[in-house]
Amino acid sequence: MTRKAITATGWAAIWIQIAALTLVCAPTAAAQTKVVCTFSDSRFTEISGLATSIQHPHTLWLHNDSSGGPVIYAVDSQTCATRATIKITGAKGRDFESISTGSDKQGRPVIWLGDIGDNRDSWPYVEVLRIREPARLASQMVRVKTYRFTYRDRPHNAEALLADPSGPRLWVVTKQLAHGSLYALPDPLRPHVLNIASKLRVEGGLITDGAISPDGTKYVLRDYVNAVVYSGLPPGREVARIVLPYQFQGEAITWTSDSRALLIASERDDRLLTVNVP
Repeated sequence: MTRKAITATGWAAIWIQIAALTLVCAPTAAAQTKVVCTFSDSRFTEISGLATSIQHPHTLWLHNDSSGGPVIYAVDSQTCATRATIKITGAKGRDFESISTGSDKQGRPVIWLGDIGDNRDSWPYVEVLRIREPARLASQMVRVKTYRFTYRDRPHNAEALLADPSGPRLWVVTKQLAHGSLYALPDPLRPHVLNIASKLRVEGGLITDGAISPDGTKYVLRDYVNAVVYSGLPPGREVARIVLPYQFQGEAITWTSDSRALLIASERDDRLLTVNVP
């Protein structure tokens, strides 16, 4: 969510809701965390999504919120140094909110970029972009495959896109104050038509990101305060609830490459943090 889209009253409502959710759904564990590194690239003004690379060791894919344009970055997960800038052609980039890595139906590594933000719940469709993960980490321009979709009931704002690491299946979690919902996107997604997402179940409120572990055994959803870990692929069973370290407007989460810990970042914090999963 862009900072300009939130008024002071809106922020007050959000934090009141967060406090209420924290009291009602008391997490079972406080996270053990540490700072991995600090981003120094001045272009990282609103980090809104992180994803662990499938084929490049110690590499994360990162994007800004909609203010950053149709660009993603490869960054070193140990030093936070920028390794490559990937400019995307043929994309609108209305409101990029989440990024995930997975595979296409041929098993080739791909990056999924979610142009799924809709702060007014009004767009007739949103989009996911499929990018072949570059085999060489070098700054370049790439073309993407774009898929449009909407929800069966009405338009929704969303900031969490989950991708199956072993295939092209995708899930989206909508973002609302009281609660969001988990939706499955059609498999396969079809180009040049409006795909319809199917609701699976209700989730927590204010979900800002999510990710499936690289080994496919679990996934995580986060809000501004907590992270919830589930077993298997969506819809899974809750197995852990964690209090996240404070990062103002924390909107990005992914797994480490060994699927044992989480990495988090924020739109307004230049630290990359690791979070142990109990």
